[in-house]
Amino acid sequence: MNIFVAKLSSSTTSDDLRTLFEDYGEVTSANVITDRMTGHSKKFGFVEMSNNDEANKAIKELDNCNYDNADIIVKQARPKSESPREERYSNYR
Repeated sequence: MNIFVAKLSSSTTSDDLRTLFEDYGEVTSANVITDRMTGHSKKFGFVEMSNNDEANKAIKELDNCNYDNADIIVKQARPKSESPREERYSNYR
């Protein structure tokens, strides 16, 4: 399951995310998104977990928790085709 994590501290790294979610099960990837120009964190990221039950438990227990001095939001990620950005530009294709 792909998990969206928002409102991260600017100091949270991809390794930090992996460590946080590993308490709930196997993490196949963890990535904090950074600005291409500056390299600074955009304060959100994605975590991929192979087991849906473990992923759902992580979402339930970590959503709205305080991590690295930030109250984070944790939700199941929507597929790219469901993102508002895609919908906005789909009429121009």
